[in-house]
Amino acid sequence: MNVDTHTIKAGEFKAHCLEIMDVVNREKVEYLITKRGVPVARLIPVEERSISPFGYMKDTVVFMKDIVKPIDVEWNVTDA
Repeated sequence: MNVDTHTIKAGEFKAHCLEIMDVVNREKVEYLITKRGVPVARLIPVEERSISPFGYMKDTVVFMKDIVKPIDVEWNVTDA
């Protein structure tokens, strides 16, 4: 995501934190927060994540029977 970056002092950020968070969310801009002129944090908009096909069904399978236990039917591998 390509966003505009604004620099803000930590004290000013502290005084207007909630307003700045709303601006970041609404306008998709970035704030670089400085302390004594040194960058210490970056506030960026959250990117919406797409649902991964891996793990999205976690904890939805119901275990009914033991699939490893041998069955009661006898069979011979050489029978064709």
